[in-house]
Amino acid sequence: MADERSHPFRFVPHHQSPASPGERPMLFAFRGRDLLVTSELALPEVKEIDAQGIEAVRTQYLGQLDGRHCYSAELPADVEPGEGYRFANLHMLYGSFDELTHALAGRAVQIVEWDRTHQFCGACGEPTELSTIDRSRSCPKCRFPMYPRLAPAMIVAVEREDEILLARSPHFPAGIMSVLAGFVEPGESAEDAVRREVYEETRIVCHDVEYFASQAWPFPNSLMLGFRARYHAGEIEIDGEEIVEAGWFRASEMPSFFPGKVSIAQWLIRDFLVRNGQKVHD
Repeated sequence: MADERSHPFRFVPHHQSPASPGERPMLFAFRGRDLLVTSELALPEVKEIDAQGIEAVRTQYLGQLDGRHCYSAELPADVEPGEGYRFANLHMLYGSFDELTHALAGRAVQIVEWDRTHQFCGACGEPTELSTIDRSRSCPKCRFPMYPRLAPAMIVAVEREDEILLARSPHFPAGIMSVLAGFVEPGESAEDAVRREVYEETRIVCHDVEYFASQAWPFPNSLMLGFRARYHAGEIEIDGEEIVEAGWFRASEMPSFFPGKVSIAQWLIRDFLVRNGQKVHD
């Protein structure tokens, strides 16, 4: 592997493990989708994990963060943390890690799950093999490559003059509303998915779809593609199942929405509020 010390990016991904882990390697060790952390919600040192006698089912190399080699690990389903340690869902760890480390933890859990669920070929049942040239596994008989799953999804702030279209899923806490989102289907662009999902969920026709930002969202394997769009036609109609409430809201008369700035949904709403003269607190 090339020397990454002068690399312009803090994190440099790679699939092939180095001959030596170097000094102070980082290990993201998961039981299911929960990460092993200290009681203070910090990432333990590898030597601390080793001292607990925890053995990984399998490990994966992720790359380098600030020059430190990084690994993910699948732990046994029945493993219990020692005193001073716990398992925590990544949702709980926002704010406990810096943004890049949290994103790397999200990468790690997805690679752990991909590696665990692709040990055998889905066509013939033959044990698969790791590729030496990229992040994939393949069947030695079928030769079909299996890459980590990534599901593109769109999320959009639809605006009508000084109003934004917000809706509530039945899975949201009571009273909470957000912007619309949905998965991109085979054969359509992200912009087509925006127009389709908005119409399917609210019967609103939107246009002038404009890219805003993207966010990796490992719950479980999404890449969120954020957009802004303008109202074109239609009146709100909902099915009462996927969407249980929807409406147009001015920036000065917003309903309750998820607080903070962790997700791209929050970024879109904050952007709308700022552009419409509202002060937004962190």
